[in-house]
Amino acid sequence: MFPKSLMRFLVALVLVTSAAAALAFSNNIGLSELPEPARSTYALIQQGGPFPYEKDGVVFGNYERQLPQQKRGYYREYTVKTSASKNRGAIRIVCGGIKNKVFDACYYTDDHYASFKRIMP
Repeated sequence: MFPKSLMRFLVALVLVTSAAAALAFSNNIGLSELPEPARSTYALIQQGGPFPYEKDGVVFGNYERQLPQQKRGYYREYTVKTSASKNRGAIRIVCGGIKNKVFDACYYTDDHYASFKRIMP
């Protein structure tokens, strides 16, 4: 059996970690608040494509650790068309879920993964 002090520490650690994860996504954005190109990309994601970019739907590694930690393959990324950019640009929607077409949550980033807002449909 663990000493009481260790058990208290572990319980506190779990609570703090859970609170931090919840606070990380207190910054939500409504679907209607997204720019039109992001709403179009979100609609394509919900219907399973077809997607305009070859890399749409690839595994997002979450190396920046901005999203809740999950096993590799949980997150997929999709490009939001940016008219001013000659390449894919910096705007993405990243969705997480067990299966490719059934997502638990989607996140919007307009600064190439530096920050995310959870999309609230």
